[in-house]
Amino acid sequence: MTAFIAEIIGTAVLILLGNGVVANVVLNKTKGNGGGWIVITTAWALAVFTGVVIAGPISGAHLNPAVTVGLAVAGKFTWDLVPEYMLAQLLGAMIGGFLVWLIYKDHYKETADAGAKQATFCTAPAIRNNASNLISEIIGTFVLVFTIFYFTDPSFGGKDPVPLTNIGMGSIGAVPVAFVVWVIGLSLGGTTGYAINPVRDLGPRIMHAILPIPGKGSSGWDYAWIPVIGPVLGAAAAAGLYILLQK
Repeated sequence: MTAFIAEIIGTAVLILLGNGVVANVVLNKTKGNGGGWIVITTAWALAVFTGVVIAGPISGAHLNPAVTVGLAVAGKFTWDLVPEYMLAQLLGAMIGGFLVWLIYKDHYKETADAGAKQATFCTAPAIRNNASNLISEIIGTFVLVFTIFYFTDPSFGGKDPVPLTNIGMGSIGAVPVAFVVWVIGLSLGGTTGYAINPVRDLGPRIMHAILPIPGKGSSGWDYAWIPVIGPVLGAAAAAGLYILLQK
């Protein structure tokens, strides 16, 4: 399996399980309807764990353009591979969004709330304020990427030509990533739904726009730039501080 395929599969599983829990909680007549924020944040953390376990040994399991960009800015990942990784992550996110729709197709028909349907694909702010929403995404992603720098293998060594960002202890090394995502969701996620990953939002949002979902309403493209730009800025800031602290 190549790094490109690993990033597609890992990201697809991440979105399948992450957006899947949102669908289970917010769509009508599901077994998990009304499960609440703890259920959503916990499952998202476990979704990250699962995706990292799958892709980690092959691609380093970035699964997130913000992570890829942050590592590249810090000189820990080659810029030549950034477009390939980002494309794979976007494709994986779109596949994951499609699979969530396929599994919960009957429940979309039973749900009248267009906002709930959109939430199973992409994020939306609790209170719309572009500046505040952007800051939330920047800070949340900053915490994610800055922390990743401190529990990845210092050598950042992998099989040529892919410099991996492996965590120690094999699959158990995916646990720290999951805990960081969990605490970000619990502590900082209430404002925007903590995309902290451009393709986590953009890929499924594209699927929301093109899939035949009854009464789906708007795909929220006027907001879509925030969960894309915010995480990239947060990752770049995290890399900048990391570089500064190494001097």
